[in-house]
Amino acid sequence: MTTEEIVDRLKSHRTIGKAPLEELMWIATHGELRQFQAGDVVSRHSDVVEGLYILLSGRMSISVTRGTRQRKVMEWQGGDVTGLLPYSRLVHPPGDTIVEEPSEMVALSRNDLPELIRNCYEVTAILVHVMTDRARRFTSTDLRDEKMVSLGKLAAGLAHELNNPASAAMRSAKSMAGAVTMAGEAARALGAAGLTGAQRAEVDRMHDLCMNTASSQAVSGLALADREEDVAAWLGAHGADTSAAEEIARTPITREALDRLAGALQKTSLDTALRWIAAEYAARSLTMDIERAVTRIHALVTAVKGFTHMDREPNLEPVNIPTGLADTVALLEGKARAKSVRITLNISPDLPSVQGLNVEINQIWMNLIDNAIDAVSDNGHVTVTAAHEGPAVVVRVVDDGLGIPSHIKENIFDPFFTTKSVGEGTGLGLDIVRRIVNWHNGEIEVESEPRRTEFRVSLPSMP
Repeated sequence: MTTEEIVDRLKSHRTIGKAPLEELMWIATHGELRQFQAGDVVSRHSDVVEGLYILLSGRMSISVTRGTRQRKVMEWQGGDVTGLLPYSRLVHPPGDTIVEEPSEMVALSRNDLPELIRNCYEVTAILVHVMTDRARRFTSTDLRDEKMVSLGKLAAGLAHELNNPASAAMRSAKSMAGAVTMAGEAARALGAAGLTGAQRAEVDRMHDLCMNTASSQAVSGLALADREEDVAAWLGAHGADTSAAEEIARTPITREALDRLAGALQKTSLDTALRWIAAEYAARSLTMDIERAVTRIHALVTAVKGFTHMDREPNLEPVNIPTGLADTVALLEGKARAKSVRITLNISPDLPSVQGLNVEINQIWMNLIDNAIDAVSDNGHVTVTAAHEGPAVVVRVVDDGLGIPSHIKENIFDPFFTTKSVGEGTGLGLDIVRRIVNWHNGEIEVESEPRRTEFRVSLPSMP
């Protein structure tokens, strides 16, 4: 194809076709006409981008690794421009660029771009706008993908955290019917025992002692077995039915209380009174177990709602930093507990609010604290502090992990950079954090040495 024919093709190009003829002629003279077949690789993620590609026909796309799979993030067709654009600092592409249909393009070498800027003002201006739009699209895609990753972590952690109290509530609810039936039968039998006023008072005193004592106290299986054996021996010594030993052993009744009750009741009445007290205590314990489980579920749902602000429009508003940090720690508590990691939260009193988007700012804390938990070994420690320092609210996330190697410290905020294994990270978390902080006119800094890494976020405080 002659230079004139290439110029004719460029005149009908959707992106640069309106540029002055002499600029199109310059491109045709300095560019190389290249053809590709479907499946060809124009550039690889690990390669340096060779130059500017003006696509005349066909179709190609770029895919990046998201976790364990490749995902197409952008596509170009005839009339589009891709590759290295003027003033771009791009060195390596974020993914592999693959030809999807037979394609034809005019390629300009990386070395030709400085001269292109000097000789083709109109084309350069057009391509700068293309670069801006491309950066916006990549940023939008990255942010959406990272939010999905965080949402996946949140959902997985929440499912794990909800499972424990939900299972506990289900077990207790299933046992409740039997406990209520036993308590009812014991109450009827006690009512028919014909106790005197003094005897009823002694039974009620024992009953109240059990009801006012914290239920389900932490007792090891071995200690419970020893207590059951001791109670059975006492029942046998007093001519009472030893089959109730297991239920009575779970109550807080002491040996002295048993002796006092035995002194007030006859043997037959003693059995009946102890069964009633044990059944009432079991029902009360199950009720409290269900209450604790439901309270935990409510707290988790409240934390999720506070973290995501799902009931609010995403408008700028005063952001309460202590609440956001507390909600984030609550949502990551299960992950920390699985590694025996201790999280300490220290927040200065009367901390002012910051102006911003609640969901976005909470995304900062989720990424930083989640990374800190990953960075420490089992039984490690993560400290989160928030204080008012000058005109800013400063949040520090400190972990006692191995630290960030000095040779990669400068790259940790780069898109797609990650030290995690394939499938464990997108390499977008800290890049997203940096963007959100910058959007809120804040600053993020990092200091790291063995056994102490600190990420420091400063956000302008509201007056």
